[in-house]
Amino acid sequence: MRIVQSSDWRDRIPFETPTLAAEVAPGEPTRCFSCGPASEPLERTELWAVKHRHPTQHGGYVRFSCAAHRPAPAVAAPAAPTRAAASRPARRAPVERREAAPRRPAPSDVVRAMCPDCFVEVSATGTCGMCGRQVA
Repeated sequence: MRIVQSSDWRDRIPFETPTLAAEVAPGEPTRCFSCGPASEPLERTELWAVKHRHPTQHGGYVRFSCAAHRPAPAVAAPAAPTRAAASRPARRAPVERREAAPRRPAPSDVVRAMCPDCFVEVSATGTCGMCGRQVA
């Protein structure tokens, strides 16, 4: 059986970016996560949906925040190259090629001696543990 991810409304939300909740999840009024369950429900037009990353759920999880608790969007600004770095081309270090080490067989791939009468594996002493026959 192959298990695949199903799609739902959370797939449309980018990670760590506040999005107006009415645009991605229209519905009934709900509460801000930071204000807690004792707060009054707010309309979805006043709430922000933020999808956070989760270590075990690849789709992440979504929390609703009011305008007062809305987190700042996570923007990764590219680093500007310095003047010296921009004037000269980047050099790559030469790649050193190594020969692959010979692969040792797995313990399950090793052929071991077997007793011709009992069809069981013989110990390192060469004596069958079932019938006592000496196997060379």
